Amino acid sequence: MRIAAIATSRIPSRSANSIRVMKVCQAMVRLGHEVELWTPGPSPAPSWADLRRIYDVRAEFGLHRLASWGALRRWDFSLRAVAQSIRAQPDLWYVWPYQTAAALARLGHPTILEMHDRPAGVAGPALFRLFLGGRGARRLLVITEALRAWLEARYRRPLQTPFTVITPSGVDLEPYEGLPSAREARARLGWSGAFVAGYTGHLYPGRGLELMLELARRSPEIVFVWAGGEPEAVGGWAARLEAQGIQNVRLLGFVPQRDLPLIQAACDVLLMPYQKVIAVSSGGDTAAFASPMKAFEYMAAGRPILSSDLPVLREVLNDGNAVLLDPQEVDAWEVALKSLVGDEPRRMRLGQAARRGAARYTWLERTRRALEGLAPAPGSGAG
Repeated sequence: MRIAAIATSRIPSRSANSIRVMKVCQAMVRLGHEVELWTPGPSPAPSWADLRRIYDVRAEFGLHRLASWGALRRWDFSLRAVAQSIRAQPDLWYVWPYQTAAALARLGHPTILEMHDRPAGVAGPALFRLFLGGRGARRLLVITEALRAWLEARYRRPLQTPFTVITPSGVDLEPYEGLPSAREARARLGWSGAFVAGYTGHLYPGRGLELMLELARRSPEIVFVWAGGEPEAVGGWAARLEAQGIQNVRLLGFVPQRDLPLIQAACDVLLMPYQKVIAVSSGGDTAAFASPMKAFEYMAAGRPILSSDLPVLREVLNDGNAVLLDPQEVDAWEVALKSLVGDEPRRMRLGQAARRGAARYTWLERTRRALEGLAPAPGSGAG
């Protein structure tokens, strides 16, 4: 199929949403589709050499950038992207903005809308209803069952398969094939430490940074590695660690996607201490509906995972592939972490179970489910 993708994520950027967009488009290409992506930003588009370095994408597709005025909150971009993409005459649209989904569906163009959270603001709910009522609405993708159930109850409309498909975040398994042992990975990176507990991701509120700080204070024999974060946040935490005399936390700052597997492999344990309120780059709270990419990366790395026991995370994690803990019980986290230090067989069992589970959540399989049954009939035109 010829697929037009439209997203308001800036390409390139370090946001999780931009990574999802690039991984989905790559997966569509790998499934044999012809893809054109429209995003906001000045021309020309970035080079594929830069995009491969930032996102670790290996399949190329058409990338168009359109200027957008911040004061218009992406309305100008969305409407221009709709107009330009219609001229390209694709067979299907795969979109993230509500504006584009509503416009395309009402015009009768076959459209998939991917959602990561509840419709927000004044326009969000109305635009979502317009999409649902449009004759072009072909599929709704939601990242968790919790989000599907909320939307179904709120909008009083059955949202079941095949129209609605649950598509959690995903992972590319290829970069995680043949990873060395934790000790060998540390040697390659030049790291010291007999036991390393790692965290990869942004340093936003709600990610459990305070909990990890307290764990580091209580466990000077363990090295804690935090990979990720914008320079201002990294600098703030560095100053705080120095002021408190905590010397066993290593701050790596932003790490490109292609370098994450080795860093995660160098850790004996991977930490995911999400709190009951989780901030994202847009400032919202996604604790009830989140599908964090790090969960799937951690699983693919084959290391034991210590995770907060939030209902939405149990859609993927369980007591067989992770250690699930109350995010407010620091004592329980300390006991669980230190018990794993001296129990290598259990670490191996948990890591192997997580790795096996990751195979169900690849970007390729996710995208295959998203597109299943939507191929146009032979000889049919778009719309």
